[in-house]
Amino acid sequence: MSQPNFVFILIDDLGWADLGCTGSSFYETPHIDRLAGEGVRFTDAYAACPVCSPTRASIMTGKYPATVGLTNYLRGRERGRVISAEYIDHLPLAETSLASALREGGYQTWHVGKWHLGAEDYWPEKHGFDVNVGGCSWGLSRQGYFSPWGNPCLADGTDGEYLPDRLTTEAIRLIRERKDKPFFLNLWYYLVHIPIQPKDALRRKYEQKAAELGLDKKDPFEYGEYFPCEHKRHKQIIRRLFQSDPGYAAMVESLDENVGRLMAALEAEGLAEDTVVVFTSDNGGLATAEGSPTSNAPLSEGKGWMFEGGVREPMLVRYPGVVTPGSVSSVSVTSPDFYPTLLELAGLGARPEQHVDGVSFASVLRGAERLDREAIYWHYPHYGNQGGTPGCSVRAGDFKLIEFFEDRHVELYNLADDLSETRDLARERADVVKELQSMLHAWLKQVDAKIPQPNPDWRARP
Repeated sequence: MSQPNFVFILIDDLGWADLGCTGSSFYETPHIDRLAGEGVRFTDAYAACPVCSPTRASIMTGKYPATVGLTNYLRGRERGRVISAEYIDHLPLAETSLASALREGGYQTWHVGKWHLGAEDYWPEKHGFDVNVGGCSWGLSRQGYFSPWGNPCLADGTDGEYLPDRLTTEAIRLIRERKDKPFFLNLWYYLVHIPIQPKDALRRKYEQKAAELGLDKKDPFEYGEYFPCEHKRHKQIIRRLFQSDPGYAAMVESLDENVGRLMAALEAEGLAEDTVVVFTSDNGGLATAEGSPTSNAPLSEGKGWMFEGGVREPMLVRYPGVVTPGSVSSVSVTSPDFYPTLLELAGLGARPEQHVDGVSFASVLRGAERLDREAIYWHYPHYGNQGGTPGCSVRAGDFKLIEFFEDRHVELYNLADDLSETRDLARERADVVKELQSMLHAWLKQVDAKIPQPNPDWRARP
């Protein structure tokens, strides 16, 4: 078989339950649901971090964020009871990125959309991409979703042009103007990150839907504790209990429409059968702060937290002739795994010295029911803007252990029995705690993980 093309669609802040095929009854995603029906849906796919930049670095390097040294969104510097650990503020040029590896293997390499992995010296074209459309230092579209955007890597459109539409148009243009060799399209949308700025017609559609369902008459929020970080300690964490935000729903539909446009373009170009399409998110849905536009229920919490809502992601892979259409896999995979997987699917040699933490799941795409992996690890030694506290965690089999750096207490959950992480088993399963904590600490030492230090200036809220 000739080398397949790759389309890697990464969504910003899309939650695990934000698609029709993953359980949403409020958001409408027929095109993405069709993609799931034509490929495999992973139920236990994870981002390498509960915030964006580290996960993006992980995808590009095949390494955990702690291995790279980039463990927080750029350039977060929060303090609370502890001082967030130091981290690098860019994707190092010494890393052989996934794009570089594919380009060396004969691929055209295109980046379209959000990058957020450093200043100009570290933009996509410095990391193996032949083309960069819209990828710069920004963590969000600073001037909003409607043109003019002021993006240094994307010319403004006509007044009012919607950024997701434009990025898809640019991606389709690259596909149509391709050379006669395989391509890697890295399509990283700015959607559905704040600001919540949908098209008016779609917003009105979901306002009406919310009214018809009676959701506009219910309070969707639960007002919780105050934030643990200094810069937001005067604010309460506000958790969304169910999906009902018309603006967010409209943005999800715009995302879905554009995925549909892209898939139609592949079909029109005769490429649909020769292209691997990956669809996933960089961290959990925004559910506890900054407007709390979505709910990740039944998962706990969301973006910025060590719980499942912060790191478990929707993930779909379509690969005709290899993936069984409509299949579902419960194999646990994580961001570093994409690097060796795509190399294997391309028929290129592995680079074990580079993707040191990634495990190829190509066999799972072919129907295997397990991967030879001991555990998946996370290290987020920072305060998220969403209410989470610094911590590290490990999942081995059905058990997940989280260790929190403020006081070093641990929590243990059996995800098979308790997906919502409501029953802490740390006291009754001391044997499992001992085993997983030993594994976690050994891994932290192995990657030279940076640990937060006590904050001498911390004063508890009166």
